[in-house]
Amino acid sequence: MAFVRLPRLLVRLEGLAALGAALTLYFHAGYGWVLLVVLVLAPDLSMVGYLAGPRAGAVSALIWIAHIGADRLLGYGLKYPTAFRDGHLQRI
Repeated sequence: MAFVRLPRLLVRLEGLAALGAALTLYFHAGYGWVLLVVLVLAPDLSMVGYLAGPRAGAVSALIWIAHIGADRLLGYGLKYPTAFRDGHLQRI
């Protein structure tokens, strides 16, 4: 029975690793909480940062990676039209 839960655990650990790495790089670079809170919930909008230049775009990309890590940690993924739980991570 534990074997069935292994993919779910591995995907969650992958998400935790991506989230942790992105947040570590973000705060190591000296950026603040406000921009993170504003953009982590709007990852597609964070790509607009590149219009302000490469530095702003890079910061936006780190926030986007943090969002992806959090989604994968929670088990969210790309969705199929059949149901909310049907996605590229399957029903985990």
